[in-house]
Amino acid sequence: MWTCYFSLCICSNELLHATASGKDTDSVSRSFAPKLNVPEDPVCGSGHCHIAPYWMNKLNKNSIVAYQASPRGGTLYCTKDGDRVKLSGKAALYSEADINIG
Repeated sequence: MWTCYFSLCICSNELLHATASGKDTDSVSRSFAPKLNVPEDPVCGSGHCHIAPYWMNKLNKNSIVAYQASPRGGTLYCTKDGDRVKLSGKAALYSEADINIG
């Protein structure tokens, strides 16, 4: 038997995450931040720091596999580590920089 859960998470009035139980993964989601000029985040790592604990609690698991169903899409492997969430998966380089202090 497959139980369907659905949730919306609005974080700091700027981010919106829609998530539901997945068929081939533990969860599926989409993330939007229109107030930040991001119509849809392709694969939102920070969003899964909110989404993963919700699903870990619902499914009584310490790790889940999540899929973000944006046009680019991506799979995230999420693991609970104390009060933190560790994420892994394939990543796209967004930027690179050097910081000089002092």
